[in-house]
Amino acid sequence: MIYFTWGNVVDRRDVSQTDAPSSCQGKLEVPTEKEREALAAMKSIKESVRALKKRLTAIKASGRDETTGEILELEKELAHLKVDWDKWEQKKQKAAKERMILLGHEKD
Repeated sequence: MIYFTWGNVVDRRDVSQTDAPSSCQGKLEVPTEKEREALAAMKSIKESVRALKKRLTAIKASGRDETTGEILELEKELAHLKVDWDKWEQKKQKAAKERMILLGHEKD
């Protein structure tokens, strides 16, 4: 039994178990599994980019790329990683939007 009061008026309401939700929806994990997947992939890409840039800097400093074309190969690999990064960034943003919709903070 719940009592609500407004000034001199008392409203009495019977709250039974039937008013309660039939099952708990559970907690939504933050970040979601999709977000964690995207973040892990982006972390891996970032580590690869750091290693490639370090190697690129060392090659440029030594001046030994005269005939091998190694700098060009490294720059192509960096461009490929940038494309991968952008794809994962979009997936991460999509997953974050889905989470916000599930939480009721945004609409479809």
